[in-house]
Amino acid sequence: MLLIRCPWCGERDEVEFRYGGAAHVAYPANPDAISDADWSRYLFYRPNPHGPFAERWVHAAGCRRWFNVVRDTSTHALTGSYLPGERPEHAR
Repeated sequence: MLLIRCPWCGERDEVEFRYGGAAHVAYPANPDAISDADWSRYLFYRPNPHGPFAERWVHAAGCRRWFNVVRDTSTHALTGSYLPGERPEHAR
């Protein structure tokens, strides 16, 4: 079981949270102008690294706010959480 630190509510059990995918994925600037292949890449292609990975989480059973977490994909160890818009050095 993971203990996830919400930047607003503090450390809580993982059952209070929902995973939201990779962090720092930029929405296309002009989605009407991109090809179907590019739109497909935006929607479905995500990195799958071995090691530290920045992810989005929402505190669904708490404050309902989104934030980012850095989790090691091989050990599931969390190395930090931070607010959206921030990008610490250890986040990929």
